[in-house]
Amino acid sequence: MKSTAKKKLFINNMITLGMVVAAWIIMEVLMGTGHVSSLLKGLLVPFCIYVIMAVSLNLTVGILGELSLGHAGFMCVGAFSGALFSKCMKGAIDPTVSLVIAIFVGAAVAAVFGILIGIPVLRLRGDYLAIVTLAFGEIIKNLVNAVFLGRDADGFHISFKDSMSLGLKDGGEVLIKGPQGITGTPQAATFTIGIILVLITLIIVMNLVNSRTGRAIMSIRDNRIAAESIGINITKYKLLAFSISAALAGVAGVLYAHNLTSPAAGQRASCTTTTLPPAMPAAAAPPPACAVSNRHLRKTIKLRWIMP
Repeated sequence: MKSTAKKKLFINNMITLGMVVAAWIIMEVLMGTGHVSSLLKGLLVPFCIYVIMAVSLNLTVGILGELSLGHAGFMCVGAFSGALFSKCMKGAIDPTVSLVIAIFVGAAVAAVFGILIGIPVLRLRGDYLAIVTLAFGEIIKNLVNAVFLGRDADGFHISFKDSMSLGLKDGGEVLIKGPQGITGTPQAATFTIGIILVLITLIIVMNLVNSRTGRAIMSIRDNRIAAESIGINITKYKLLAFSISAALAGVAGVLYAHNLTSPAAGQRASCTTTTLPPAMPAAAAPPPACAVSNRHLRKTIKLRWIMP
């Protein structure tokens, strides 16, 4: 009976991983034959990033049963730590090797933050935990926006005022530019690397869930008092799940930073504007892609106001 259950579980896991590999093969064939637009090609790596984020968040929300709203904060930590490493190593080692090392750096730093945040936060439950984790995400964003980091012959310099106050010598370089983030990160992220990271994430989470540790975590989710009464260390297992989830979010952040090349905290999608050639007058410029006619907007507002 036990061997049958293990065999069934193994088959289910292989089907999940096989679906990811099949999706990669199909997309590679379509790209090789020229049936994929440049827009879709640009979305492939973000798809992988969002899958990693969803799987890692499911470890906290679905498996552990705790509502965390600050998961993007761990992604931000991983993105900046990985991008900073790659920026410092740019030109010294191969960009792909730098990306691989940056993934470990981002995962480790995000896991450390997960432990530091998890120790006090996981004592809370329900809405209180959600509010505190949401605050953590906003704090991380504001802290990163206030940091200016530079490097010269004397080493690293940090300031929370502006880049001029770093006091860099000739030949110095500003690595983190406050709200502008980090610019010049090698664009080493590819769809293949993204798929590999998705597979690794799935393997880690699936093996964790089906292990003794995973069953202990799920018992805490189902009945905390009963789990504690049979000797399960609540704090240990909650912190373990939270830190692993944070580390995987950090991996997604590193992939994001090496796909975007200029990560900045609090980035938002913006409308697409058109750059004018030198000979084209401003009056002849096409409108931005997200421009809306004021007259049409007023009519829409009136309609919505009149209709019940």
